[in-house]
Amino acid sequence: YKKWSQNNDYEKDLNKWNYVAPFECCQLFFKENINKESYILDAGCGTGLVGKTLKEYNYNNLEGLDFSQEMLDLIPKNIYKKKYKVDLNQNLDIPNNYYDHALCVGTFTYGHVKSKAFEEFYRILKNESFFIFSINEGIYKNYKFDEAISTFEREGKWRVMSSEKKLYIEKKQIDAYYFKVKIIK
Repeated sequence: YKKWSQNNDYEKDLNKWNYVAPFECCQLFFKENINKESYILDAGCGTGLVGKTLKEYNYNNLEGLDFSQEMLDLIPKNIYKKKYKVDLNQNLDIPNNYYDHALCVGTFTYGHVKSKAFEEFYRILKNESFFIFSINEGIYKNYKFDEAISTFEREGKWRVMSSEKKLYIEKKQIDAYYFKVKIIK
């Protein structure tokens, strides 16, 4: 990502490839008519594609987390109240029940964040929070995301409100699974 962030080639490439995951996840979020004052986490925020969209819809209490400092440095200054460099595969230095809602777009993909991160999302989200995320189709079963999602629902930690497989990166002919879950505590 360090090299990919030079000259903001990351966003240029994603635009060229028609990367639609941020749009798809934001649409799932907007369907819930969520209070504009909600405290929202954009996990794996990259250059702020999700944050920019949420900001356009007057969501102002946004925080962004990403593994790449170079990506975080490309985010316009007015998008997030705070942004942090973190590894989503590790325990997060965030209090329990902290965020009202979270989106995690494009990070559940090859060589990135594993399904064990669901435990941390569950911990930092409040009861009745919406957690909206995409999972690259190529890792959905191979990395056992399907099993982790089912386990969380079976254990009563969340309720799957919607799930759908659809376009992720058009020019590369890649689909993703899009989920909206409601946290239950």
